Parts: sequence; structure tokens; C-alpha cells
Amino acid sequence: MNPKVIKARAIGKSFLYLKFTSGESGLFDVKNYWNSSFFSELQENGYFKKVQVWNGTVKWPNEQDFAPETLYLESKKNIRY
Repeated sequence: MNPKVIKARAIGKSFLYLKFTSGESGLFDVKNYWNSSFFSELQENGYFKKVQVWNGTVKWPNEQDFAPETLYLESKKNIRY
């Protein structure tokens, strides 16, 4: 089972800095998902920065979210910010 997200912060226009229950940190690029109509709203910088940790993952006000597994497996690990 993959670690869950315990902290998230928007960095720049498309990156999420994440801390996981394993103690690892990661950098996840949301830009790879912008082509989906479900995630297109995340291109708006003000909206993107409204990211919140929720139930072991991240979400935004209009219910966009990612599976915790996706965040963990696709993030570059142990990046510090």
C-alpha cells in the first residue's frame, strides 16, 4: 500500500510539493493532466493554489482530486522546498 499525503503546497503554476506518511517528500506535476476537461480548471493559478489535503490525498473546491497512489508513484521523491 502506498503512503498517503499529509501536507500539500502549490509551487509555481503546476507543481505540488507533497509530504507523505512515509516521511518522504515529492514533487508532482499537475500539468500532465491539464488536457482533461476535469482538471482544466487547475490551469488557473489562483484556483490551483486552493489545493487542500483531504483523506490522504489532495482536492480542490470543485472536487478535482487525484488518487493517493498516483501522487506517490508519479512524484519525484525527496525534493525539498
